[in-house]
Amino acid sequence: MPEQPSASPTPTTAIDDELIESLAFALRYEGRKRVHHADDMMARITAERLVRHLRGSGFSVAKDPDARAPST
Repeated sequence: MPEQPSASPTPTTAIDDELIESLAFALRYEGRKRVHHADDMMARITAERLVRHLRGSGFSVAKDPDARAPST
C-alpha cells in the first residue's frame, strides 16, 4: 500500500463566497484572456446559482489550504 505524504495538509471545505468568485472568474476568463460572451453580472448570477444547486444536491467542495483565489 503506498504511503501518503505526511507533509500534505488536509483539505478544508471551501466556503460559498470562494466558490462563487472562482466560478465567476472561470466564466469571464479563458486562461488569462477575457471572454466577452459573459459580462460580470451574468457571471456572478450564474456562479451563485451553481453554488446553491451544488450545496442543495449534497456536494461538498474541498479546497487545498495553500491554494489562493486567482487575482484579477
